[in-house]
Amino acid sequence: MPLPLPGKPVRGSTSGRPIMALLDLLGRRWSLRILWELHQGPATFRELQARCEGLSPSVLNTRMGELRQALLVDLGDAGYRLSENGDELIQRCLPLAEWAETWAERLPPPSAE
Repeated sequence: MPLPLPGKPVRGSTSGRPIMALLDLLGRRWSLRILWELHQGPATFRELQARCEGLSPSVLNTRMGELRQALLVDLGDAGYRLSENGDELIQRCLPLAEWAETWAERLPPPSAE
């Protein structure tokens, strides 16, 4: 699947709006988890795979290529890390993470069936 780019049709939208391209990219399996794990600090390929338990090497390789091409992740001496763009994206997601914690507290506990 090609990298979703602003100005081009993407999954679920033909408008080409940048937000739709970003949502397509972030909606791909493991993309958000990878970015969230890199927010915790740089990681080699194997470390990142271990942090994302259950992630296959082929999917990780594909996602890392997409996230690097989208300028959200860089590869340096210490391994993969968030780029300046990736860090800014995560900083903008932190209020959503805080909201999710509050939301989770308000939900009734899961029933034991």
